[in-house]
Amino acid sequence: MSTVHPASTEAGVDRVPAPLLFVASGLTQYLGAAIAVGLFAVVPAATLAWLRVAVAAVVLGLWRRPWRTRWTRAELGMAAVFGVVLALMNVSFYVAIDTLPLGTAVAIEFIGPVAVAAVTGRSLRERGAIAVAAVGVVLLAGVSLDAGPGAERGLVAIGIAAACWAGYILLGRRVSLQGGQGGGVTSLAVAMAAGALVLAPFLAGRAGPVLVDARLALLVVAIAVLSSVVPYAIEQVVLRRVTSATFAVLLAMLPATAAVVGAVVLRQWPHGLELVGLALVSVAIVLSSGRRGTPPPGDVTPS
Repeated sequence: MSTVHPASTEAGVDRVPAPLLFVASGLTQYLGAAIAVGLFAVVPAATLAWLRVAVAAVVLGLWRRPWRTRWTRAELGMAAVFGVVLALMNVSFYVAIDTLPLGTAVAIEFIGPVAVAAVTGRSLRERGAIAVAAVGVVLLAGVSLDAGPGAERGLVAIGIAAACWAGYILLGRRVSLQGGQGGGVTSLAVAMAAGALVLAPFLAGRAGPVLVDARLALLVVAIAVLSSVVPYAIEQVVLRRVTSATFAVLLAMLPATAAVVGAVVLRQWPHGLELVGLALVSVAIVLSSGRRGTPPPGDVTPS
């Protein structure tokens, strides 16, 4: 893909270690999630997730201006499919946490990254790292078997989210590599727009409260920037630099970051199994970081 605008700002963060980028991603995601949970009573969870994608598409579009880039049909098609998968991942996760405990939802959804690492891992080291990370996530997430009413709907939704998360990693890796000077974030802008457009006929109809309440609209913009624009842009940078299997392991840093933030900000100190979970995630990151360098585009093919 060729482009007519200056080199991507991704280059500025390319030298930052991937784990540190994931810490930044986790911090913004959980701040956005905290705002979103408070809006479920006003805007349906699925519609709020769609609004998050739609607003993020507008923000990314204004920032990256993808219309200034020359696209092939294959590139646009790949970005569009990636965007639909990303949007479905967000919507299904929000539907799931509306009925399931958050810890349970996070642990089940992590099946997606586990599957990716198991299939695409090129060594026992990579596959071992995801196994260690998965155990750590379960311990950190505080899985509860008491799902409550509506659990069936939540379990179906989180199963869809897990499958979409796996697709997000595999497709995101390819999209991140097709950006040329524009970078994967430019492709992400197209992807977000495609996802929002495809799901609009099903979810846009219940967005009325946001259109008439300026405060609510500002909160939705904040959720979109914190939970979609910043973290997904960061992940596009990381996806260019690591294998799909390593990326899947790094995702375990998200619940670990949440635990650390809870300790520092809310004085909710981890203890017992949570400390074990943090230790296991740390071990997994060390194991996965043993393989350096930018992997070839074909890293999604199992060895």
